[in-house]
Amino acid sequence: MRNLRMEDYDQLAKSFKRIYADSDVFWTKEQIKKLITIFPEGQVVIIVDDKIVGCALSIIVNYNMVKGDHTYAQVTGNETFNTHDPNGNILYGIEVFIHPDYRGLRLARRMYEYRKELCEKLNLKAIMFGGRIPNYHKYADKMRPKEYIEHVRNREIYYAGSAMRHGSSSLTRLTGQSAMTPGTWRR
Repeated sequence: MRNLRMEDYDQLAKSFKRIYADSDVFWTKEQIKKLITIFPEGQVVIIVDDKIVGCALSIIVNYNMVKGDHTYAQVTGNETFNTHDPNGNILYGIEVFIHPDYRGLRLARRMYEYRKELCEKLNLKAIMFGGRIPNYHKYADKMRPKEYIEHVRNREIYYAGSAMRHGSSSLTRLTGQSAMTPGTWRR
């Protein structure tokens, strides 16, 4: 595992395209550049045989921004990351993925462990996670996010990413937010 670098982008983009069916869901070169610029230690990749097989992206925000109901767009500043606050107190995970060919090897766990160590190193209060719900925009005028996720789980709505991401646990994670504090981490 190492920090993400701009020269990784082409390889990263290939993985995004494999994981996400919609082209509007993966990260642009400009977005990755901004994340690396504002918070390089928050952006990590897992390399196996010189190939990027996993990625975790994070920003730091102030708890007041995320303590109540909030949207992914609000937390990420509509994916501009202008909400990143180096003086904030929450590490906010905005992306985690593992290439489908490398799932089941506990690689995502290694990235979460890194995030926990980073949170402790930076003396942050907690880690929170959020995410985009791929393809939801096509149904947003018809149903709430939880409803959409239930339809995907029940295979009533299909999108390629649902079979290629992390399984149902990612769908649960994408329904809202999760938080971990140093006192709740298992060692």
